[in-house]
Amino acid sequence: MEQKGSASWRLNLVLFALSLLFWRVSLAQIRYSVLEEQKNGVLVGNIAKDLGLDPRSLKERRFRVVSTTGESLFNLNQDDGVLYTTGKLDREEVCERSSSCLINLKIALENPIEIHYVEVEVVDINDHAPIFPEIEKRLEISENAVSGSRFQIQAARDPDSGTNSVQMYKISHNEHFRIEVKDRGSDRKMPFLILQKSLDRETSPIHKLLLTALDGGKSPKSGTMEIIIDVLDVNDNIPVFTKDSYSVKLSENVPIGTTIAQVNASDLDDGVNGEVFFIFGHDVDSDLRKLFDLDPVTGEIVVKGQIDFEQKDHYEIDIQASDKALAPLTADKSILIEIVDVNDNAPEIEVTSFSSTVPEDSKLGTTVALISVSDLDSGLNGKVSCSVLEEIPFRLMQTSQHNIYSLTTASLLDREKISQYDITLVAQDAGPPVLSSFKSITVQLSDVNDNSPEFPLNPHMFYVTENNVPGMSMFSVSASDRDLDENAMITFQIWRDTTEQNKYTSFLNINPENGEIYALKSFDFETVKTFHFHVVATDSGNPSLSSNVTVNVFILDQNDNVPVILYPVSANGSAEGVEEIPRNVNAGHLVTKVRAYDADIGYNGWLLFSLQEVSDHSLFALDRYTGQIRTLRSFTETDEAEHKLVILVKDNGNVSLSATVTVIIKLVEPKEPFAVSDVKNAVKDEGDNNITFYLIITLGSVSVLFIISIIVLIAMQCSKSAEYSSKYLQDTAYDGTLCHSIQYRSGDKRYTLVGSRMSIGSTIVPGSNGNTLVVQDRRRRTSREVKYCSF
Repeated sequence: MEQKGSASWRLNLVLFALSLLFWRVSLAQIRYSVLEEQKNGVLVGNIAKDLGLDPRSLKERRFRVVSTTGESLFNLNQDDGVLYTTGKLDREEVCERSSSCLINLKIALENPIEIHYVEVEVVDINDHAPIFPEIEKRLEISENAVSGSRFQIQAARDPDSGTNSVQMYKISHNEHFRIEVKDRGSDRKMPFLILQKSLDRETSPIHKLLLTALDGGKSPKSGTMEIIIDVLDVNDNIPVFTKDSYSVKLSENVPIGTTIAQVNASDLDDGVNGEVFFIFGHDVDSDLRKLFDLDPVTGEIVVKGQIDFEQKDHYEIDIQASDKALAPLTADKSILIEIVDVNDNAPEIEVTSFSSTVPEDSKLGTTVALISVSDLDSGLNGKVSCSVLEEIPFRLMQTSQHNIYSLTTASLLDREKISQYDITLVAQDAGPPVLSSFKSITVQLSDVNDNSPEFPLNPHMFYVTENNVPGMSMFSVSASDRDLDENAMITFQIWRDTTEQNKYTSFLNINPENGEIYALKSFDFETVKTFHFHVVATDSGNPSLSSNVTVNVFILDQNDNVPVILYPVSANGSAEGVEEIPRNVNAGHLVTKVRAYDADIGYNGWLLFSLQEVSDHSLFALDRYTGQIRTLRSFTETDEAEHKLVILVKDNGNVSLSATVTVIIKLVEPKEPFAVSDVKNAVKDEGDNNITFYLIITLGSVSVLFIISIIVLIAMQCSKSAEYSSKYLQDTAYDGTLCHSIQYRSGDKRYTLVGSRMSIGSTIVPGSNGNTLVVQDRRRRTSREVKYCSF
């Protein structure tokens, strides 16, 4: 069994090898070659013929390219399998720099499908000349370079391959250099320039050679590059100073940056070997380097620090000249600098004892400071005088000790005028040139309580509206003190006495710290119009100082009084509130007049009348300014016998107050002939018209006087202070009442209304709310007289 299995395995292996052999034969490759730079349509090969196919069998079979690395370069006839080029072939583009250029094509033959591989080799031709990377190559070779030195040159490039690439180099004839080529493989040959004979820069500083590269084509192509060789100098000369010795005299205190000397040296070498620069020698210490600076290019020696003869009278500086070669050569030279003494020390001022704060009430001759002056120089250069520049209440006096001065007070001091003195002391020596120095000291004046508090205005004028809230601040007074600290801390108090004039001070209180004044009760304009009191301001100094100011307070009216109506009384003496008139009166007949007054002044006391209710609007009219009720037409038989009118009287305050009265008008049959009634009405109308005319004249005159008074008071107040102005200005003698005086007669009685004040000896009519005065009159008149005044 094992032998049978082994024989079967061997048989299968032989069959598999035979199948592989058959497959290999069917996939055998076809290889063609074509020269580059061929035209379009050049025949490459006949695949069907090379495969041994019968042309008759190709009628039902077609060729096609299934894959390729250069499908765009070739075209395949699908019917007969002929392969030809599709364009001009450039081997250098297709294969770049490969030594062999093969293009693989995968060809499929249908019915049945067979796969065949075709290789097309693009054969190179010599169509490129060698090219150097540079047209000109520059080399620097030292004149001491030894013979046999090698210098690599960049190789020329040729896109062709094989023998068509660069094969050799040659150089133009010369006695110093030859060319040597080293093969690096892959068509690369590297040229080297070999020095055969030493160079001499002084004989020939530049050499020019022509290097040529040639390829191996049948008709060789070539490229050239020029090689320029610069012979570098060798540093073989030492710098030489132009002078054997240098010496300089230098005055001390010369400005920094002053050039004191200049050294110079030369070198016969070329380039950096002949460029000379200067440095300090190694023996120059750091202190000397702080005083002097050396320009490395120009050799100028300049002053860098302060030169002081008192510190050192001469300096010796070592200067070194060196070239810039890699192995520099140097030369040394010493420079002697002698320092010349000058008056270079300014006087010095020292305050040995000083009182920075002086009381402003110091006595004359009080010593404030002791000053000492000195100078490091000698002779006249060291002789010093000291003085004060400003005109100040201090003087400088020399003491018995040499160069010691005392600063004392020369006049009285006042801190409130000048609180600080910046005193400048100047000291001068006698040397040529004169040197000076300055020193400032500050003297502060300490405060003394020598100023009383000051009020900005005297007297003060304040305006307070009546009905103020008790305990609330009304106004404040202020004062200032020119002193400082405790001497300027002010407290306020009200000066209280028992005189009648200052009785209102008991109703006032003041905050002692800020001067806020409070009222302990409300003020009533109708009771008091103005008052004054005194406020005392006291500082906290020791001893304390004080001053006082008069405060004038004006009470301003508020609309706090309701109009008071004097109930109208009829002409025939009927009951109050009832007016009887005959039916036969004509239009315009004066029925009655509503009289009222207001205890306030100005707009607050200006009253206007209006009809609140009326039973018949066509019968009666009310004058809004006089309160007169008149008929609008004659009465008819159909008119009611009794009419009710409700009259509203209100003032013109910001928040107006009002009162009302009801008037009952009864129509009665006439008791006298009509002519007599007309005469009475005419007399009454004439009297009322005259009263109205006089009332208008009086109101106009009083208004003009009131406006003039206000303007005069404002002008007087502005002349005292621009900071205080007010809406109301009143004379202290004026009580502020807007007076309404209304008089009328009825029968044997005369009624008089006088604002909010009553005459002594007058009597009050019952039912008049205490505002109506009754004056007996011996004469009886039926007509009414009305007078109205306003201030």
